[in-house]
Amino acid sequence: MASPSLIIEELQKQPNWFARKMRDLPVVPIAILSIILFAAIFAPLISPHDPEFMTLADRNAKPFWYDNSTGKFPLGADALGRDILSRIIYGTRISLLVSFVAIVTGVVIGGTLGMIAGYLGSHIDEFIMRLCDISLAIPYILIALVAVIIFGQSIPVLLAILAFSTWSAFARQIRGETLVLKELDYVALAKVAGASQFRILVRHIFPGVVNTIIVIATLRVGAVIMFEAILSYLGAGIPPPTPSWGSMVSDGRDYLPTAWWIAFFPGLAIFLTVTALNFLGDWLRDKLDPRLRQSV
Repeated sequence: MASPSLIIEELQKQPNWFARKMRDLPVVPIAILSIILFAAIFAPLISPHDPEFMTLADRNAKPFWYDNSTGKFPLGADALGRDILSRIIYGTRISLLVSFVAIVTGVVIGGTLGMIAGYLGSHIDEFIMRLCDISLAIPYILIALVAVIIFGQSIPVLLAILAFSTWSAFARQIRGETLVLKELDYVALAKVAGASQFRILVRHIFPGVVNTIIVIATLRVGAVIMFEAILSYLGAGIPPPTPSWGSMVSDGRDYLPTAWWIAFFPGLAIFLTVTALNFLGDWLRDKLDPRLRQSV
């Protein structure tokens, strides 16, 4: 019979099953994002209270684990007596909505311009890349503050700012991928066969950049959510009383010494969501990029 020390040595030589599974599939980020998606879809069913209902008698009510807590609000209430948990749950809808619109717009505009610039080159490429430089140099937070002063605080204004702040990241990366793909043999054969430029871009170039688009989109979702939270924190995002994670953090900044939960839990939701999306984006990059896949 083998001694315990030999058994331990054999187990140490075996690959770590949990670490291997975590490398093969990001279980924790997927679990966090699944919970967030579930909360956004079924918010009316799982939310314990109306997120906009105010009861001043319950202002700054403490979370359930405090001894003198009433237990009415699981994560406490804000300065207007609104349930923190319900507002966080409904805030997931806002975060997913603005990120979806911004990313789709960025993919459509940036991906299209990137493929056109990389494939056609010449003056068109130069013009589109200078537009990218201008877009990257624009201080969108300042633009958002000015837009709120001119047009008022509204969701359409916020969506427009977020949408046009994302396209340049897609355009630059897709252009680089297109420059490589257009030199491959199957694209040259398509030209010889008489395929139009539109057909080559749609049927031959686009499938080659889909993986890159997926990776960029996943990584940019976290940045968009963070950007929306910053704008809401500055008062240029989602108009009240619509619940938004950023505006909730802003509402709780004056109550940190006495009611820390008002700002802490929305901030924790932002942190977990952005971190999970970044880990998922890194995992997708490792899986979808053939160069990285061969090096693993």
